[in-house]
Amino acid sequence: MRASFSRTRGAPYSFLAPALVLFAAFLAAPIVYTIYLSLRRVHVKGLGLGAGSRTEVWAGLSNYARSMTDPDFLPSVERIGAYGAIVVPIMLGLALLMALLLDAGRTRVGTFARTAIFLPYAVPAVVASLLWGFLYLPRVSPIVDAMQGAGLHPPNFLDNSWVLWAVANIAVWGGTGFNMIVLYTALRTIPTDLFEAARLDGASDTQIALRIKIPIIAPSLVMTFVFSLIATLQVFAEPMTLRPLSNTISTTWTPLMKVFRDAFTRNDIYSAAATSVVIALASFMVSFGFLKIVGSRAFSQED
Repeated sequence: MRASFSRTRGAPYSFLAPALVLFAAFLAAPIVYTIYLSLRRVHVKGLGLGAGSRTEVWAGLSNYARSMTDPDFLPSVERIGAYGAIVVPIMLGLALLMALLLDAGRTRVGTFARTAIFLPYAVPAVVASLLWGFLYLPRVSPIVDAMQGAGLHPPNFLDNSWVLWAVANIAVWGGTGFNMIVLYTALRTIPTDLFEAARLDGASDTQIALRIKIPIIAPSLVMTFVFSLIATLQVFAEPMTLRPLSNTISTTWTPLMKVFRDAFTRNDIYSAAATSVVIALASFMVSFGFLKIVGSRAFSQED
C-alpha cells in the first residue's frame, strides 16, 4: 500500500521532469551563465601572446558601466523607443479593427480573411525583411515604378528620414495577423446574448464594439500589448537583414545589434553579456510596470 501511495505521489514529478530539465538546460542555465560572464573580464599580461597571458578575472559592475556609457548605446535605445511608438499603436490598432470587423460579420469570407491576415506572421522575419528590402530598393521596386508611372516622386525608403518607418512597416505587416487572431478568439468567447440585449436597447454595432466588446477583451489587449513591447525591445532580424541594402543602418542601430557587434565583431563577450542583461531587465521592468499600472483594471472582471 505504501509503495503504491509513493508511486502515486511521485507521478506528477515524473511528468514534470522532462519540462524542468529542458527549462534548466535551455533557459535557466544560459541566463545564469550570461550573468556570470557580465561580471568577468580578460586580464592581459605583457603582449598577451604567451600561454597564460590572458586570464579571466572578476570585473564587478565595470562591464555594465562600460556598456551604459558607450556612445552608441543611448542612441540605439532612443531609436527603439521611436520604433515602438510607431509599431505598437498601429499594429494593435489594425489588429483590433480587423478582429472587430470579422466578429461583426461584415465580411462574407471570414475564413479566407482570417487566413490572409494571419499569413504574413507565418513568414520568417528574415524572409519578410528580404522581400520588403527589394520592394524598398528604387532600381527593382515595383512600388517605385508604379509611383513614377503615376507622376509621383517616390521617396527613398532606406534613407535617414524613412528607414525607421521602413523597418516598422515590416514589423506591422508581420505582427498584425497574430494579434488579430488573439483578439478575434477572445471576441468569439463573448456570449451573443449580450449583443442581442444591446440591440434591443437600440445600440449600434459601433456602440456594441466600444461599450461591450472592447472592455470585455481588455485582458487580451493587455497581453498583446505586453508581448508587443517585449518584441520591440528585442528587434534584431529586420534591421540586420536590411543593413547590407542601406548605409543608414549602423551596426548598433538597435541594442541587440550592439550586443551582436560586441560579441562577434569586437570579440568582447563580457560587455555583450552585460548589455544583454540590461535589455532583459528593461524588458521585465517595462512589462511588469505596465501590468501594475493597468492590470488591476483590465483583469478586475476575472476576480
